Amino acid sequence: MALHYHCRHCGMKMGTLDNLSMHAESLGFHKLNEEERQDMILYGSSGDIHITSICEDCQESLERNPDYHQNDYLIH
Repeated sequence: MALHYHCRHCGMKMGTLDNLSMHAESLGFHKLNEEERQDMILYGSSGDIHITSICEDCQESLERNPDYHQNDYLIH
């Protein structure tokens, strides 16, 4: 099982954690409500987990330009 992190705004691959056997509690998934889980976590058929988050560049862009929150995709 591997965890694959991607930015929800620009699509950049942020990283991968391989060969993990962790519980959702150690990853913080238990702190997400059901809607957040459905929006952020996708379970692949091979057992991999794909997580959408936000990269540093997009976070900085959103902080500098709050109007960007209305966009689904950011280019930087």
